[in-house]
Amino acid sequence: MKIRSRLALGIALLSVWSTVFGQAFPNKPVHIVIGFAPGGVIDAFARQLGPKLADALGQPVIIDNKPGANGVLAMDYVAKAPRDGHTIFMGALGNLSLNNLFYAKLPYDFERDFAPVTQVNSVSFLLATNAAVPAKNVAELISLTKARPGAVNYSSTGSGSTPNLAGELFNSLASVRAAHIAYKGSGQSMTDLLAGQVQFTFDAVAIIMPQVETGKLRVLATTGPRRLASLPNVPTMAESLPGYEVTNWYGIVVPRGTPREAIARIRDEVAKAVKAPDMRDKMIREGMEPIGSTPEEFGAFMKVETTKWAKVIKDSGMKID
Repeated sequence: MKIRSRLALGIALLSVWSTVFGQAFPNKPVHIVIGFAPGGVIDAFARQLGPKLADALGQPVIIDNKPGANGVLAMDYVAKAPRDGHTIFMGALGNLSLNNLFYAKLPYDFERDFAPVTQVNSVSFLLATNAAVPAKNVAELISLTKARPGAVNYSSTGSGSTPNLAGELFNSLASVRAAHIAYKGSGQSMTDLLAGQVQFTFDAVAIIMPQVETGKLRVLATTGPRRLASLPNVPTMAESLPGYEVTNWYGIVVPRGTPREAIARIRDEVAKAVKAPDMRDKMIREGMEPIGSTPEEFGAFMKVETTKWAKVIKDSGMKID
C-alpha cells in the first residue's frame, strides 16, 4: 500500500510539475531586443513579426530598441536577462557573426552566453546614391570615387554592420577609398544621405525604394547573388564587380540556459509567421527570403558565416571606428 501511495503521489507531483512547466512559457510579455534605433529595416521587420508572435503566444510582444556599438549593448543586456525565453535578441550578420572579429573584448562570450533559436531570413541590400551624385551605375560610381579622392563618402548603420561590410568590399574590389561614415541606424544614415552629407549607402529595399520613388535617391545595384524578383531591372553588384556578394540575414538568439521547450516554441512560431503568405509576400517584395531554420542549423550557419567573412575583413583592413 505504501508503495502504491508513493507511486500515486509521484504521478500526481509529475502531473502538477508538467502543468506548471507548461504554463511557464510564456506567462508574461515577451521582449524582442533590437540593437538599432527605431526606423531601420530590422526594427520595422520586428514590428511586423511582433503581432503575429503575440497572437500565437497569447502574450504581448514588446520591441525594445537598445542601439549602440553594433548591437553589443543590446546583446549584453540579453545575455544578463532571465533565462526563461521572455527576453530574446533579434540581430543580423554583423551582430551575431562578426562582432567577435572586430572587438578584442566583449562584455559577453557568445558561445557561453547565447543559444541559437532560428535564422529568420536572408536579405539582399541595394546600393543607392543621392540623386545629385553624377553616377548612373556602379562603373560610374567607381570612376567618380577615383576622380575625387577623399570627397566621396558612404554611410552605414554602424561600424561593423553589414552595410559597412558591403562598403568595404566595394572599396576592396573596386580599388577605391570611399570614406565610411557610421550611424546608429538606417534613419540617421538616410537623413544624411538625403541631405547630401554622404554620397551613397547600402541598405534594405524597404529603406531605399520609397526615396527612389520620390526621385531623391538613385538605385544602382543589388548586393545579392541574383537580381531581385521585385526589381528585375536592377543589376547585381557582381555584374560590374565580379566576385561581389553581400547577403545580410536576421536571426534570433536567447540567453544560454533557456529551456529547450521555450526555444522550440519560439522557433516554431517564428517559422510559421515568416512563412505565412501575407508576411512571406511582403518579405519577397522587400528583398528578403524567409528561412525559419532549426536551432542546430542556425548555430552551424553562424559559424560558417564568421569563417567566411574573417578573411574579407582581414584583407580589407576593415576596423571598428
